[in-house]
Amino acid sequence: MRNSRRTFLATATAAAFTPLPLWAETNPEGTPRLLLGPMVGAVSQTSVPIWMQLSGDYFDAVVEYTADPVAGPWKRTPPQRARAQDNYTLVIRIEGLQPGTTYHYRVLSNGKQDKYLRDTPPQRVRTAPASPSRFRVAFGSCARIQNEAEQPIWRAIAKYEPDLFFWLGDNIYGDSTTPAALVSEYQRQRFVPAFQPIGRTVPQLAIWDDHDFGLDNSDRTNPIRAQALEVFRQFWANPSAGLPGTPGVFFDYSYGGVDFIFLDDRYHRAPDADEDTPQKEFLGKGQFEWLQQRLLASRAPFKVLACGSGWSRLKGPGGDSWAAYQHERTRLFDFIRDRKINGVVLLSGDTHYPYVACAPWSEQGGYDLYDLVSSALAQMLSDTREAAEQRIAQMLPDRLIRPPLLNVNNAGIIDFDMTGRVPMLTFNVIDIRGRALYNPVALRADELVNGVSSWKSKVGK
Repeated sequence: MRNSRRTFLATATAAAFTPLPLWAETNPEGTPRLLLGPMVGAVSQTSVPIWMQLSGDYFDAVVEYTADPVAGPWKRTPPQRARAQDNYTLVIRIEGLQPGTTYHYRVLSNGKQDKYLRDTPPQRVRTAPASPSRFRVAFGSCARIQNEAEQPIWRAIAKYEPDLFFWLGDNIYGDSTTPAALVSEYQRQRFVPAFQPIGRTVPQLAIWDDHDFGLDNSDRTNPIRAQALEVFRQFWANPSAGLPGTPGVFFDYSYGGVDFIFLDDRYHRAPDADEDTPQKEFLGKGQFEWLQQRLLASRAPFKVLACGSGWSRLKGPGGDSWAAYQHERTRLFDFIRDRKINGVVLLSGDTHYPYVACAPWSEQGGYDLYDLVSSALAQMLSDTREAAEQRIAQMLPDRLIRPPLLNVNNAGIIDFDMTGRVPMLTFNVIDIRGRALYNPVALRADELVNGVSSWKSKVGK
């Protein structure tokens, strides 16, 4: 499966298209065009959402798909039209599919393939497996096109043939209180040629952090938080976003025997600089209670909590991370211990360098909670070696399992094996050449239970 996907990604890279500007159209209404995409969203066992941006609202778009591109038959989704209020973005969902099955698809406008894409082969995507399986997740954060327009990290990720890709925030650097600026940056990021083969074939799931939410270190005081949320929803094909009465980008997702819980670290967040009291909110009341319910309901051996801000104390008191919200973090970690919720693993980004940390909750009667960090996909380093070492010194009592790696754009790679008697995951970080940068960090599900201390055996390089 991985060799065939590698061949396909290489073919798709060669066929990356260049959309024409709207003024180049000759039809008075405009020529039906696929401007950006297609991009695969959060697949399920029986459905595949396909995101796209179109050239207007005057034509129908459908997705044509098949499990056998040679013999067919090709089926079509019901026609849909983009809307101006959605910036002409659209998600078309292919339904009624079989689990763990590869499908081929293409987007048609008014019944025809985009004339500039006629030589492009159909894209390929696989539905989620029906049972616990072996699969690979790639993830990252901090993709600043202003700093790195080419973004070679995507070619390195393609070599690893992930089954899923997670964006953990700062997916763009809008740094603005103008929604139009966020739209512009999403369009620029989606147009990166090296990303397009990944986007067309590998399911993309996303949350945000400060730079795609508003200004640097922004929080619930952001004057455009509602508009930023609407723009976010237009440009991603997540399974859901928030709850009625509790807006946000948070959602949960299951794949291959693992439950993933994606958190919103900005919409309800009190300012970092506020005094860290029991009343200081990071997730907000509604999202925190939802998280508790999701954890209690999960029967998966691994429950992976993904957050844009780092879980460790790396940035110290008042820093732009969970370090400034220790009361809420302790309340969550104690809840995991007290309710005997096994198998929790943490993911985060933001820092512009990767590392692995551990909150040694085994010393509090629970088990060790590992924070697997990847940053940045395409961004300049923000710390000197001395500054990074000072941050590390503030981590106590958290433990450093793998040291920060400076001056390297990177992506995280997690291999899950849910098929054995004891489910396992293995984490590493790759650079733009695809080189693994750490000795792998391996976690067994039976290490993530109350009363087990494992962090000392994990410390390495």
